[in-house]
Amino acid sequence: MEKQKIRALYSDRHDALVKDINTLKHKSRGFILGEVLTFLLFLGFLVLFTVTDFGLVFIAIAIISILAYVGVRYADARNSAKIDIMECLDSVYLNEIKASNGDFSCFDSGERYVDAHHPFTFDLDCFGADSLFNRINRTVTSGGNKCLAKFMSTVRPHSSVDSLTQYHEAIIELAADDKVDWRMKFMSLGIGKNIDSVAILRAVKSVKSFIVSGLFASSFIPWIVWTLTLCFVVSLILTGAGVINYVIPVMLALVNFFISIKLCHKALHEIYKIVDKLHTQLVSYVKLIKHVADADYTSTHLVNAKELLTEAIPSFMEMQSLLAGIERRSNNLWFFFSNAVALQDVFIVRKFVKWQNAYVEKMDTWIDTVSDVDAIVAMSTFSFNHPESHSANILDDDKIIFEAHNLYHPFLDETAVKNDFLIKDHNYYIITGANMAGKSTFLRTLGINYILAMMGMPVFADNLTVSQFNLFTSMRTTDDLTHGISYFNAELLRLRQLISSLSGPTLIILDEILKGTNSLDKLNGSRLFLEYISGKNVTGVIATHDLELSKMVEVYPDRFHNYCFEIELGTDITYSYKITQGVAKNQNATFLLQNILKGM
Repeated sequence: MEKQKIRALYSDRHDALVKDINTLKHKSRGFILGEVLTFLLFLGFLVLFTVTDFGLVFIAIAIISILAYVGVRYADARNSAKIDIMECLDSVYLNEIKASNGDFSCFDSGERYVDAHHPFTFDLDCFGADSLFNRINRTVTSGGNKCLAKFMSTVRPHSSVDSLTQYHEAIIELAADDKVDWRMKFMSLGIGKNIDSVAILRAVKSVKSFIVSGLFASSFIPWIVWTLTLCFVVSLILTGAGVINYVIPVMLALVNFFISIKLCHKALHEIYKIVDKLHTQLVSYVKLIKHVADADYTSTHLVNAKELLTEAIPSFMEMQSLLAGIERRSNNLWFFFSNAVALQDVFIVRKFVKWQNAYVEKMDTWIDTVSDVDAIVAMSTFSFNHPESHSANILDDDKIIFEAHNLYHPFLDETAVKNDFLIKDHNYYIITGANMAGKSTFLRTLGINYILAMMGMPVFADNLTVSQFNLFTSMRTTDDLTHGISYFNAELLRLRQLISSLSGPTLIILDEILKGTNSLDKLNGSRLFLEYISGKNVTGVIATHDLELSKMVEVYPDRFHNYCFEIELGTDITYSYKITQGVAKNQNATFLLQNILKGM
């Protein structure tokens, strides 16, 4: 589906939803009027029943009126629920419309994940406003949010090529045209709900560590409770028949109540502390689980996720039931009579113990699965919104392989200038060029498309073949005056971090080595660093303004290669943004400064 058709799809769905929502809101006003009228009729006929001789007729009409009121009220509640569902869904479509226009402010930017010391995320704009995370993120759970951030900041988030391939197939399956409605509904179930997976996990850990007396799990407890309940019921019947005094059922009720409180008060107090904050979380969470479990899939990863979450549904439903039982205890009348008659607290604790024994060990896996699917939905939506992207070819090789055809940066549209580039293992590519010629953007293009490939997402190239390797970049080194770190010292620390982090095949992407010192010192230092690092299991792409560094090719002709982004100088500057072999001949700093001075 083309981008224009995708935008039209979102707009059409939004317009249809707005129309349906307005219709339902109009119905809602009618229901409110109906509730008022039926209730007034009930009151009116109730009054007429007391002041006229047609009592039976009026009481019958009053009963019909109150039943009509209940019916209208129920219809109104269902109508309001539909409005809420549609408004959440409409919010999802509105967000996608904004995103299609380049506005990602409605999505979490992942600012908290920004780390200037990370091997590559800071340099490659992975987190923060208008970052890669900001553009991809559609997650509705905190677990999904963290899962997406982890995939983006871990250069090898998948254990093997087979695992990565399965993940890619899951993303592609959910990015299909026929899964639009499914994805949008998934996001609508959690939008604005702030589903806190961490809080749920924290509660699960508390449940694991909480020990309840084994007495509640024993099979004879229900028989004792039923016997006490039966005694109370029989005494009540005998009291009604006049056989025994009413004091006996009252005493039995009090005995039942105090037995229940004595046995359960401490346990229920701890259980309530554990699950108190989960009630609102679980309502939306269970809906997400059911939505995933109710669909059919073909990709192995999603089929496995469905199997796990289908198994999880009874557990979460029982937890909801348990929470509802605890919530009902807040009604003092219910609290007293339910325990006085049936020792209800005993059954609540017993239900908790049975749930704990049956499900608690599996909860971590189920919660991780929901987080995983949440991240996949986000990545699939991004992939669907970018039909111009293509699947990468991932090779299982212990050498660095990077071969791209018509590669470009995902933040640019299809009109971006595309480049071919081949990176060979243990080779180094020195890229020269004028300011603004495209060097830094090209370096980020290499890095960010590799990250997308390792996440299992489509990439922004006609063809991209890569192996799995480590990645380290140094493009945005900054000083830290609060800790007495100068710009040059910060550069040295970054290079030291690079060297100390080397393990396995590594691609390094550097934008100017040792910018913070004079030209000759910078050149000698850069040569020294490249000569040292070339002896390691490292491949490199290095952008520089220092044309002398290109002479490394003369010393190491088999391993060093020169590429450039050339410009043309005339009455104005022409930028081609195409990478070619060789060393840049033209620079633009003097040319641009002369034009500025002429205008002064």
